[in-house]
Amino acid sequence: MNDSTYHSRLGGLPGQTELLSSKAIFTTAYAVIPRSVMTDIVTSILPHWDNTRAWIIARPMTGFAETFAQYVMEVEAGGGSLRPEPDSRAQAALFVTEGEMTVELDGGAHQLRTGSFAYLPAGSSWSVRNHSGSAVRFHWIRKVFQAVDGLAPPPAIFTHEGEQQMVAMPDTEGKWATTRFIDPADVRYDMHVNIVTFEPGGTIPFMETHVMEHGLYVLEGKAVYRLNADWVEVEAGDFMWLRAFCPQACYAGGPGRFRYLLYKDVNRHVPLW
Repeated sequence: MNDSTYHSRLGGLPGQTELLSSKAIFTTAYAVIPRSVMTDIVTSILPHWDNTRAWIIARPMTGFAETFAQYVMEVEAGGGSLRPEPDSRAQAALFVTEGEMTVELDGGAHQLRTGSFAYLPAGSSWSVRNHSGSAVRFHWIRKVFQAVDGLAPPPAIFTHEGEQQMVAMPDTEGKWATTRFIDPADVRYDMHVNIVTFEPGGTIPFMETHVMEHGLYVLEGKAVYRLNADWVEVEAGDFMWLRAFCPQACYAGGPGRFRYLLYKDVNRHVPLW
């Protein structure tokens, strides 16, 4: 796929004459963080990162995201970090929505561009630098890796959406499809990051209710999403967090495709504590 577009421009500040009403909502089952609230005043500055700001849109906390943190990163020309990850237990998934950057992993350099994906194993030595002349914007998903006795740790992944096959869900005539960056059959990985695509008129035709926690960042288009007992209109730049077992469904009304970056925790027993 070479015709993909990804929403990436955040920041700014609404004018003093704008209405205060918003679809922003925080519940015990789900949350919606619309792009309209991702302004300059909610950014974070991170230690050991240069010329960088981050919108932290999910973090582990009671009653919210429990397995992961998700950042939208903006690194200006020349910026980056030689010490990006402070927690040696944390694995990382990166997805570039605009621009170019270099990721060095254990001494090897990898060039990432718009549409690139990288998985960086926990405990690895990596860095990020923007050598281009303009800002690079990317998602950074952090999760403490759940090691399994007798199971080898997962290797790094560097790929691009255009290199991955879009797999249609059965019996949907291609209206609902998933691009998987991590092999779903490889149990060495304890999280998946996918791009889900709905053609106009495509639906999730039942109320999904399952154990995985979800983070969904809308990359393109708009749709009506069912979250627990509510229907919520979402569009490119909006973020949704869904707690485990939160009922969910979707209807993509068009006129174009509806696409989102999806995180979920997988392939592990449920901790009994």
